[in-house]
Amino acid sequence: QVQLVESGGGLVQPGGSLRLSCAASGIIFSNYVMGWYRQAPGKQRELVAGISSGGSTNYADSVKGRFTISRDSAKKAVYLQMNSLKPEDTAVYYCNARFTRTYWGQGTQVTVSS
Repeated sequence: QVQLVESGGGLVQPGGSLRLSCAASGIIFSNYVMGWYRQAPGKQRELVAGISSGGSTNYADSVKGRFTISRDSAKKAVYLQMNSLKPEDTAVYYCNARFTRTYWGQGTQVTVSS
């Protein structure tokens, strides 16, 4: 059974930082492209950042220079370090694993507000 379990969301003030974690099980982690998506109320889900099995990364323009995605193959985990958070970063953040099939986590809420 495949599971992607996110953690690390919460409430943070503008300018603050959060680190999201996603623990994967039931997949051969090294085969998968891992990503973080987000969905704000009334908006479509969008890609935030992705990382290949080889470590190549890509980011949405809106988060470049502020967010960093990384992966740890030994722990079968992917992380999203989010700095200089803005109110417009408020959303539910989802972990994604993509290879021959695509899997999603249940999501974790990130709220940026004073």
